[in-house]
Amino acid sequence: MQLPQILDNVNKTVKDDLAATINKGDKLSIAAACFSIYAYQVLKKQLDGIDEMRFIFTSPTFLKEKTAKTAREFYIPRLSRERSLYGTEFEVKLRNELTQKAIARECADWIRKKVKFRSNLTGGNISGFMNLTNAETTSTYLPIHGFTTADIGCERGNNIINPANKLFAPLSDEYMKMFDQVWNDKNLLQDVTEVVLAGITAAYQENAPEFIYFVAL
Repeated sequence: MQLPQILDNVNKTVKDDLAATINKGDKLSIAAACFSIYAYQVLKKQLDGIDEMRFIFTSPTFLKEKTAKTAREFYIPRLSRERSLYGTEFEVKLRNELTQKAIARECADWIRKKVKFRSNLTGGNISGFMNLTNAETTSTYLPIHGFTTADIGCERGNNIINPANKLFAPLSDEYMKMFDQVWNDKNLLQDVTEVVLAGITAAYQENAPEFIYFVAL
């Protein structure tokens, strides 16, 4: 059994490890709070070659409101998770490079071909982690708070320390089983792929993405 590794996200980053590890035809299964097009950008070469990616939003995200107004303490964090599609507050510098439209277009094309998003429907917690699976084995990275450039070690964000563990079989196999169990439970998750795709597509159209997204809802 291969011993776990610690990635400190400074000298050894999740991003660099993924870039060296992902091969054509691999599969990714990610449970995280948010997804950013800029995390896709820094791993574009590798992600364009995978077979598929399944993404679980670990808290309710991109779901239509069932009541007139969700309680403020839940509504504000949810908006932050949803707006992270276009870059978190720590990716503002990247947004200012005027490449957002091109990145969003490429990311949207990739999602149409490769990705399914589902959101936690419940008030229960789902821990964040990421599984990378190839024909022979699965490796697991945890904790993964979000799929953003800060979370995979490209920048510090507001983290003082941000280590991640990399696990191998047989431990990683157990995480794969847990992901599959949650992914296939319709009482826990709802597909939000089209809503995510609409939000990213809006980022390379004329109107502001936030405006289009909230009008659509």
